[in-house]
Amino acid sequence: MEQHNNLAILVGGGPAPGINSVIGAATIRARLEGLEVLGIRDGFEWLMRGDIDHVMPLSIDATSRIHFRGGSYIGISRANPTSDPDLLDNTISSLLRLNVSQLITIGGDDTAYSAMRLEARAGGSIRVVHVPKTIDNDLDLPSYVDTFGYQTARHHGVEIVKNLMVDAKTTSRWYFVVAMGRKAGHLALGIGKAAGATLTLITEEFETPIRLKTIVDNLVAAIIKRISYGRRDGVAVIAEGVVLDVAPGDLEGLHEVERDAHGHLRIAEVNIGEILKSQVTSRLKALGIKAAIAAKNIGYELRCADPIPFDMEYTRDLGYCAAKYLIANGNAAMISIQGGRFVPIPFSDMIDAQTGRTRIRLVDVASTRYAIARRYMIRVRRDDFDEPHELAKLAATARMSQDDFRREFEYLVANEPPGLAIDIT
Repeated sequence: MEQHNNLAILVGGGPAPGINSVIGAATIRARLEGLEVLGIRDGFEWLMRGDIDHVMPLSIDATSRIHFRGGSYIGISRANPTSDPDLLDNTISSLLRLNVSQLITIGGDDTAYSAMRLEARAGGSIRVVHVPKTIDNDLDLPSYVDTFGYQTARHHGVEIVKNLMVDAKTTSRWYFVVAMGRKAGHLALGIGKAAGATLTLITEEFETPIRLKTIVDNLVAAIIKRISYGRRDGVAVIAEGVVLDVAPGDLEGLHEVERDAHGHLRIAEVNIGEILKSQVTSRLKALGIKAAIAAKNIGYELRCADPIPFDMEYTRDLGYCAAKYLIANGNAAMISIQGGRFVPIPFSDMIDAQTGRTRIRLVDVASTRYAIARRYMIRVRRDDFDEPHELAKLAATARMSQDDFRREFEYLVANEPPGLAIDIT
């Protein structure tokens, strides 16, 4: 049998259900072809320091059943070798010292970018493929292709929200559920729509920079509308990414926001759930409306869950294709399965010309999927301001005149997508 150099596998970014399935399937395929397979511990963490001791040989026996479990058999980290050319060179040198000529990276957009830079810098000495992993579902794949881990994370997220919805109704309270998704709202929308949450807020629906008042008013108006229907309970799912686009000045005076030693806002540490709870409660109190609100962050509960069968099968396909592509001398591509067929996506096709980084897939707020999601949400709509009886009911609930209610909340519908039109011609 033809002798090959070693194949290595590493995982970067945050956990996602299905990582072990990729590792197992790729290992089995490579070992059956006679390759030695190395698991690189903790992503790029050690390699970029020139440390080659944190590796483990991967065998068929050791990996053949790991696809049932969440987490990462070889660990994970967010270490970034592209932050310094020396770190990138150390990474390449470390891999070559390990006799690695083929590398599978598993991760999201940041790990994909590291894989691209490494492959280019290696100058052909190391062939690299990337397997897209993120529960955020935001890598630039066709709209009908999910990143692995997303479906499992959504599945478990829906179970959590379903239970919170029962608790909310039982106790007559609202839950503000903050879901992971720093750049895109796919996970929040997927959970909220599937569970039938009262409403879901995602970054993509707002003009940036987002005003904190706009987020607060959307929630306040939804609570008012819900009360007008005779319900004091609800669940709002909010993508964590909304805080990244909030105008920084809007957060300056809030005591809930952490600051560093120099007094600067720690944007990455903002607890958006507690901030919104405090702001909405205060706004409602000013209107004479009492509401019980609880904030709940979900994400860490989802990332290392055991994968559902969909992700188990999907990720085993990805792992198999990643190894097979490298064995066939493939290089510099992201591995994808589209319509049941293997499609390698060249690294060069993944770069955003403006940012120079990997493109991000955002929620398409002009899509049928989003239009339907909006129609099932309880939130103020154009119809509420066009229909006198509805406007009168909302204004009365808010203890305001109709003119005052319109003045306070009508701006929220300015960017409301048009209703879904079905063309039967």
